[in-house]
Amino acid sequence: MRILVVEDSENLRNDLAKAMRHSGHAVDLAEDGETGLWMAREAVHDVIVLDIMLPGMDGLTVLSTIRQEGIATPVLLLTARNTVDDRVSGLRSGADDYLGKPFALEEFLARTEALGRRARGRSETVLTAGDLVLDTNAKTASRNACDLELTAREYALLELLMMAAGKVFSRAGIEEHLYDESGMRMSNVVDSTVYHLRRKLGTDGSRIIVTRRGEGYQFCEPTIS
Repeated sequence: MRILVVEDSENLRNDLAKAMRHSGHAVDLAEDGETGLWMAREAVHDVIVLDIMLPGMDGLTVLSTIRQEGIATPVLLLTARNTVDDRVSGLRSGADDYLGKPFALEEFLARTEALGRRARGRSETVLTAGDLVLDTNAKTASRNACDLELTAREYALLELLMMAAGKVFSRAGIEEHLYDESGMRMSNVVDSTVYHLRRKLGTDGSRIIVTRRGEGYQFCEPTIS
């Protein structure tokens, strides 16, 4: 997933980014409300993590603005003000979930990933297609009960395609979901990731991750022999 984090605490912002990137997610970072609003408008995100207490434009104003503009990206609110009134105010402003500070990184990741799955119309944490099984909690995949040794990026690509099985993703669309601006990006990065993922899926990898010429890539359920 590609996640936008709008948080003014540099330490917390960096800790969240490190945890999410370690889990294979792409992360965009903003330290104030105005920058966060601009980034929410400019790029497609699977989830927005939004602190309420921000310098300049506060988080609830950012949230209300993006909802008024028709941006339906799931939003997880973060705040140290964890009263019932605060939670109600945030949810009524258009938030999808609410997490009070301090919190455990494991809970933060679980809530963020649950919002991403819900947005794609999937609530289950284990996806099965033929003999291919993907566990979104453990970040693992297996075929015929044999573990696949995937990199974080390969896993993220497989999860993206399996979550929307049958949908064709363009190369640009895959980049939007899986890659942030934290480093240099090779021009063939998507094709390279697809190539290595197919090899690890097995001899029928190209029939599972299918190339649609001129369109992109599509996940098709493997045939059980």
